[in-house]
Amino acid sequence: MIEFINKNTEAEYESFIASHPKGHFAQSHMWGRQKCSWEFKAAVARGADGKIKGSMAFLIRRAPLFGCSMMYSCRGPVCDTGDEETFSRLIAAAKILAKRYKAYVIKIDPDVPAENTGFAAMLERHGFECVSRGKGFEGAQPKFVFRLHLDGRDASEIFLSFSQKTRYNLRKAQRSGVEIRLGGTEDVDDFERLMLITGRRDRFTVRGAEYFRSMLEIFGDNARLYMAYYEGVPIAGAITVAFGDKVWYLYGASADEHRDKMPNYLLQWSMICWALERQCRIYDFRGVSGDLSEDNPLYGLYRFKKGFGGEFTEFIGEYDLVLDRLMNFCVGSSIRLYRGLRGLLK
Repeated sequence: MIEFINKNTEAEYESFIASHPKGHFAQSHMWGRQKCSWEFKAAVARGADGKIKGSMAFLIRRAPLFGCSMMYSCRGPVCDTGDEETFSRLIAAAKILAKRYKAYVIKIDPDVPAENTGFAAMLERHGFECVSRGKGFEGAQPKFVFRLHLDGRDASEIFLSFSQKTRYNLRKAQRSGVEIRLGGTEDVDDFERLMLITGRRDRFTVRGAEYFRSMLEIFGDNARLYMAYYEGVPIAGAITVAFGDKVWYLYGASADEHRDKMPNYLLQWSMICWALERQCRIYDFRGVSGDLSEDNPLYGLYRFKKGFGGEFTEFIGEYDLVLDRLMNFCVGSSIRLYRGLRGLLK
C-alpha cells in the first residue's frame, strides 16, 4: 500500500524516519518548512502489519518559465537498501507526484555508501542515471563526507581517538581563553557577519541571517548555534542539527583575526559532546573534497576533519530519473547559464 503523508499521519512519519538507521533531517517536515520556496511531499509504503516500512520525501520546485517542476529527494529514500519491493513502491509514488506536478526529473542522492554496488544497480534497473562523477562539491549534497562513529564510547575515549595535533589544538584553544557559548536567534546577526567574512575569504555564496534564524526557530531543540568568543568578541560560530541517532555540522564561520587561537577545534568538540549527550550513533562533519592530494586547495579542510578520527565516506552520489529529456536539457542549460553569469558578476 502506498500513501502520501498528511497532517493526521505526520507524527507517525516523523517517528519512523527518526528511528530508522537511514533517517535524515532532510527527509523531515522540519526541513520542508525550512525550504519554504519548495513544496514538501512525503510518501510511505506500509507492510502487511500496517506499519511504515519505507518512506521518501520530496522537495518540489516549479520552473515557471517552462511550465514544469523538478522533484528532489534529499538523502532519500528511508528504507532497507536491499528491499527492492519497498523501493519500487516508493518510486511508483514518486511518479504519481511527478505526473501531478509535471516534473521533468526526479533527483535523489541517497545516504548509501559507494561500495553498495547492489543499491546502485537497483537504481539503474529503475531507470536512474548517475550524474555526479566529480570529486568536488558539484552536487546538491556533498558526495564525500567525514563521519565520526560514536559507538557508545564516552567523551574521554572519543577525545583520545583524535590525532595528537587535534588534541593539542583543542587544548591550545582552552589555554588561550576561547569561550564557547550556546547562541540564540539574537546571536544570528553576529554569525551572519562571520559567515560573510568566511565567504569572502573562501569564495563561496553565503545565506542571509533570516535563513539561519528560521532554521533555529523551525528545528527548535534539534538545532544549535554555537559561538566562540575571545575576550568577549565573537570570533567563530557553527550551526548543527540533530535528528534521530545523528548530529550534522551544517555551517561554520570564523573571523580573520584570532584564527591562531583555534576556536574551530573547540566548536567541533562542543558539538561532538552534544551528540554524545544525545546518545547519538554518528556525528557527521559533512563535506570534504574527494581529491585527497596535498596540493588540492581543499586539502586543509580534509586534514582538519580527519584529525577528529572520523571515517572518510563516499556516497553513491546523485542520480536522476529523467522523465522529459528535452525539458531536462532546456532547464539544465538555463540554470548553468544563470550560474555562469552570476559568477562573472561576482
